[in-house]
Amino acid sequence: MSSIHEECGVFGVFAPKPMETAQITYYGLYALQHRGQESCGIVVNDDGQFCSHKDLGLVSEVFSEDVLSRFPRGRMAVGHVRYGTTGGTSRRNCQPIEVNHQKGKMALAHNGNLSNTDKLRDVLELSGAIFHTTSDTETIAYIITKERLKTDSIEKAVSEAMPVLDGAYSLVLMSPRKLICVRDPYGFRPLCYGKTRDGVYIVASESCAVRAVGAEVIRDVAPGEILEFSDEGVVSHREHCQEKEKKICIFEYIYFARPDSKIDGVSVHLSRVRAGRILARTHPVSADLVMGAPDSGLDAALGFSQESGIPFGIGLIKNKYIGRTFISPEQGARLDAVKIKLSAVEESVKGKRVVLADDSIVRGNTIGRVVELLRDAGAKEVHVRISSPPFLHPCYYGTDVDSEENLIACKHAVSEIAAMIGADSLGYFPVEKLSSLTEEGGFCSACFDGRYPTAIPTKIRK
Repeated sequence: MSSIHEECGVFGVFAPKPMETAQITYYGLYALQHRGQESCGIVVNDDGQFCSHKDLGLVSEVFSEDVLSRFPRGRMAVGHVRYGTTGGTSRRNCQPIEVNHQKGKMALAHNGNLSNTDKLRDVLELSGAIFHTTSDTETIAYIITKERLKTDSIEKAVSEAMPVLDGAYSLVLMSPRKLICVRDPYGFRPLCYGKTRDGVYIVASESCAVRAVGAEVIRDVAPGEILEFSDEGVVSHREHCQEKEKKICIFEYIYFARPDSKIDGVSVHLSRVRAGRILARTHPVSADLVMGAPDSGLDAALGFSQESGIPFGIGLIKNKYIGRTFISPEQGARLDAVKIKLSAVEESVKGKRVVLADDSIVRGNTIGRVVELLRDAGAKEVHVRISSPPFLHPCYYGTDVDSEENLIACKHAVSEIAAMIGADSLGYFPVEKLSSLTEEGGFCSACFDGRYPTAIPTKIRK
């Protein structure tokens, strides 16, 4: 297994007057907790003075009531939840990253992964830069800071930095007087913004976090767009829009995002239900019960049930206090967590032919243990249906998809995988149907088909 995991969430607040922006950010990060469970952080802007707290752990663990009470009232704040693509698990890699330089302070939160990090870092180090973290977010901060020294505004510095950055980045950054958000020209990672009745602007990775703090979603940030929030209002800079073909990560719809979010106008819930319906048509089976692996398999299971006419039921109960096994830091932890995280409902599955819907199979260990749980509970048959195609290639844009040598689908045929995980049958979502999930195309599916939108330097190939 590789040390690459990742998914992150970013959040920002711009208020018309000083208020408890730390508390608002706390609730926003709480709504984005599913995107990263390794570490989190908040930086508040108190009239140009930055106050921050960052640490390893969940939002509820890092930000106690006492910690939150120490934050000053401020007009701006940025927050981040992390599971790192680049860099290890340490407090020094917690975000937002803070920078002090002669043209002012900056706090930066980043979701994504650069594909040219090593090249940029080598150039920066040879020019005298000293890095304090192993995260590619610090590389972005350096590039923006260098451009800031040449320009008269932070938004111009961001614009000048964008052509240098390859790969995925949705950013929220804060200067002493402005809040800036930007989405890379491909739009790999989601980003949206909204506004409360009190005139507070909210920026977040997902619409669920905007609504969680009482704001109404205005729209998604367009790929390549820079949004500037200041006392003069909201200004959109679109000089980098339409530079590239849109490539939203398709796995956002399959797994990452919360079902109650909309990404680029598409309901995540309906997208997953649609995937289940397609699975029922492409991989039909005779069964007594359709169930989903909590939580991201539930919507696909519902769609499979609706299309097939097989009753939907609850066959697995999830312990809500255990993190996602997909992003467990170590293989042993992933295996041990399955029994703690899930338990089978014997009354539902005993003697039944069961269809189990799940979002993906990466290495095969977790799904095998889930099938075993259902067998132990008396399931007569277990037919696994996966709402994504087989993983065949690594991801370089911020998703925990490992090297080919660690991907089970690269080594084994579907029938072999079914036998390995103990399933009576196995069906994957057809790769040629992925466009049905977003209704409009414009997505990245490189982990399934190997078509990478950017050049991947040989040095960082997994």
